[in-house]
Amino acid sequence: MRKLSYQEILKIKPSAEKVKKVKRNPIYALLDNVRSLYNVGAVFRTSDAVLLKKLFLCGITGCPPRKEISKTALGAEEIVPWEYSDDAVSTIKKLKKNGVQIVAVELAHGSVRYDKAKFKFPVCFVFGHEVEGISDEVMNEIDIAIDVPMLGRANSLNVATCYGIIVYEALKKFIK
Repeated sequence: MRKLSYQEILKIKPSAEKVKKVKRNPIYALLDNVRSLYNVGAVFRTSDAVLLKKLFLCGITGCPPRKEISKTALGAEEIVPWEYSDDAVSTIKKLKKNGVQIVAVELAHGSVRYDKAKFKFPVCFVFGHEVEGISDEVMNEIDIAIDVPMLGRANSLNVATCYGIIVYEALKKFIK
């Protein structure tokens, strides 16, 4: 087996303009006070990969244009629809009014393992601060909480890594 060359990949890759016009999947994400700009960039890149409907950047979460975001996003920050709000709770309330299920990705009492959870589409996954997690005010607004099992000593994954696992699981459930 031979991997594709960079030139071969470019030939099959759709243009940014074409991707911007494609119907996006009914999956949203909200970053609640994510402090690392590199994590934000990685989230943009994964959001492009799954055709995320919209990314909400809230609180202290950094926004493009920032070189740290661009370094890991590799152009996805120019394609993925996004919006900034200093108030995650008001953003969640607007989403709920539009019938969007709000799912916290957090260690919480009653949380469900991510691959066992039943999502209703449209769905918005909420990811929190790398150390403190999702704020209590936001947790008061969620519909369900899900988590990723941790079998070793660490109690959580890097937010960008966790994000990839969760949105690909949602995509898998949506396209079934």
